[in-house]
Amino acid sequence: MVIRPRRPRPLPLSRPPAGDRPTMDPAGRRDPWWDNARFVSATLIVVLHTVGSVMARHEALHALHVATWALRVPAFVILAGVFSSAAPLDPRRARALIGSILVPAAIFSLLFSLEVRLLGGEFTLHVTQLPWTLWFLMSLFFWRLLLPLVAQLRHPLTVTTAMALAAGYVEELGLPYSASRTVVYLPLFWIGWRIGQGALRGWFTSPRTLWPAVGGLSASIAVGLWWHREIQGRWLSMRHPYTAEPLGYEWAWVIRLAVLALAVGTVLCLLRLVPRRRLPIVTATGAAGFTVYLLHPLVILPFREAGWIARVDTPAEQVGLVLCGVALTLVLGSPPVRRLARPLVRPPIDRLLVDREGRGGGPRRTGDPDRVGGTTGPPGDGTPAAAPPGTVVPVVTAGAVDGSPATPAGNGAA
Repeated sequence: MVIRPRRPRPLPLSRPPAGDRPTMDPAGRRDPWWDNARFVSATLIVVLHTVGSVMARHEALHALHVATWALRVPAFVILAGVFSSAAPLDPRRARALIGSILVPAAIFSLLFSLEVRLLGGEFTLHVTQLPWTLWFLMSLFFWRLLLPLVAQLRHPLTVTTAMALAAGYVEELGLPYSASRTVVYLPLFWIGWRIGQGALRGWFTSPRTLWPAVGGLSASIAVGLWWHREIQGRWLSMRHPYTAEPLGYEWAWVIRLAVLALAVGTVLCLLRLVPRRRLPIVTATGAAGFTVYLLHPLVILPFREAGWIARVDTPAEQVGLVLCGVALTLVLGSPPVRRLARPLVRPPIDRLLVDREGRGGGPRRTGDPDRVGGTTGPPGDGTPAAAPPGTVVPVVTAGAVDGSPATPAGNGAA
């Protein structure tokens, strides 16, 4: 008698219970922890873009810019990694990348160019170098394509960090296609993905890590406030080749390594300290972080080009400008604005795409426009792997601010 081996049962494709998904609470609602962290980063991004054209001549604004840098770009990169998948690119993920990254990037790039033309500038069709803050979407697209490859490496953090440090010696890696930033921030993106898989769970949940997180975040901010003029903008922008100052050309990588390590540590401290409960206004605004990120440059640009921001001079006016940035965040993250912007942030392009069987797409649309580059689905489809019941895995979201003191319109910097 021949005994045939028993076939293993296929794994179920259904979603895990809501309480087992780190982005959801036990009641099946969005976990407010993620949205609270997104609020912090999104607000700082809008505030620093609001004051960006005048901060070079005001000590307080420049210090704020440098001291909070790690809470903006690195935080957004790590959060984007948390909600990413290392599974091979399948049709569903390809549709998500097109609908939530590529098409919004094209739409807002065109809107930016049209607005510049209406303000008296020259219309530019951006292809290889997207304007202002949109570099992040181009990098996000490549990060999501690269992650399945990086996840196959035996030592992914070592390899991606070596690539980030070596990128400064390659002059061809610059602003076009956001190549430099894509390579430099890749290790942070991978760290975010590992957090989504449950890494560092003890750091985020243990009572013993509370005061170390307070000390770490305070120290990072203090360094930026105290030495903000000594810290060069090109060290933070991650878009330029190395220079010979101050350690010499052959040791320039040491500064980048120190900056990236400090950024990761600061973000981890922030995530440990972010409140886990639902907060009035804060949580709802943080849920609209991606919408805020895409819309705010279109609002700031007319005021900057008209010279109104440049008139800010006194300390009271500087405080008022910062408060205007906070207010702009709250307005753009409000439900009415979010509903109006949805066709732009998550355009209805399903009829332009084929479905899983290769036929023309239908009107079905899923996903949250503020969940960058993915939908709320099972692990391996844009959602972090499920954590054990009772465990919450933290995170932050997408966006960016450059390390440069001022950003002229359309130069590709954030």
